This record gives sequence, C-alpha cells and structure tokens, in this order.
Amino acid sequence: METRKHIAAEKKGCGSHNCAQAILHTYADIAGIDEETAMNIANSFGAGMGNMEGTCGGLVGAGLVLGLVNKDKAKSMKQMRHIMTKFQERNGATQCKLLKGVDTKVVLRECSDCVADAAEFLEEYIPSSME
Repeated sequence: METRKHIAAEKKGCGSHNCAQAILHTYADIAGIDEETAMNIANSFGAGMGNMEGTCGGLVGAGLVLGLVNKDKAKSMKQMRHIMTKFQERNGATQCKLLKGVDTKVVLRECSDCVADAAEFLEEYIPSSME
C-alpha cells in the first residue's frame, strides 16, 4: 500500500478536518464507509476527544479504522496497543493536552505531525490487498 499519511496530515493542516476525521476520512474506502459518514463518525473526537483531555484524535481515528477493517475486537485492541506504544515512543505522549503543551508551554508535536504518525503506524496493520 502506498502511504496516505501525507494526505491525512494535509487534511488536518488545512483546517477542514479534526485529527480523527483526517484519519478516518483518508481511509474511509478501506474502512468500508463513505466520506460523509467518516466525517460524522469522527466529528466529536477533535481536540483530544473534545477538550484536549483525552487521547490524540489521530489515534482515535486509527482505532476507528482498525475496528471497521478488522471487525474483530481482540485483534483491533492488540493492534491499537502497538500503535499507541509506537506513538508514545516517538512523541512522548498520547494525550492531546500533553502533546500540545497546554500546561508546560512545550509543544511535543504539531497536530498534522501527530496525524501523520498515527496514519503511518495504522498502515502497518492495513492489509495491502485492501487498496
């Protein structure tokens, strides 16, 4: 599969998508849903699940794609755990508030880069036969 991480990052960067929407919209065809549905499903997961307190929306979007692709809770949870571990190792956090440096004033990673990272790690688990 040719990477789509730059497409997802671009969607976030242009301001038309929140982080979760950028991921789910980019992989909607692989997830088996239309783009409008993708946007609606993920519309409340921006800013770290709506208020920067929760998990990065890019990771939430990756989890939504895994669930739709795998249709298997145990498999999706195992893959999501790996994605979150890699994301944590690369960025130093998985929580939006920490990534954005809300309390520390030190941004660990910009949103479009977080989305690109989540997409990169997600693509390791999307079968290439699903292009």
